[in-house]
Amino acid sequence: MRRTFAVVDCVTVLVFVAIGRSVHDHGVNARGLLSTAWPFAVGLGVAWVLILARHRSGVLALDGLAICVVTVFVGMVLRVLAGQGTAFAFVLVALGFLGLFMVGSRVVAGPVRRLRRNNGRA
Repeated sequence: MRRTFAVVDCVTVLVFVAIGRSVHDHGVNARGLLSTAWPFAVGLGVAWVLILARHRSGVLALDGLAICVVTVFVGMVLRVLAGQGTAFAFVLVALGFLGLFMVGSRVVAGPVRRLRRNNGRA
């Protein structure tokens, strides 16, 4: 299950970047996606390392919240260091979008996990 959420988190970052580039008419091409995504991808990697170092599963909603916050924080710091924009509204949009999917996917999966676990005992 941990790997599933790691993949969901990666896809969430890529979709966030693709939508942002599209909305702002920057084009959705490999080079553009990479230049915009790398700070968040590094942030996501840092977040997962911290989650695993704390012996967390990465599958709970609280884990998703921590992953979201660390991803955005590290991503924004790296964007500043790289000379990319970090407007306050962008920070809020990043927290909102990534939080919705990183926390929301775990919230939705919780009852499914419990149902599967309970059906396995029957």
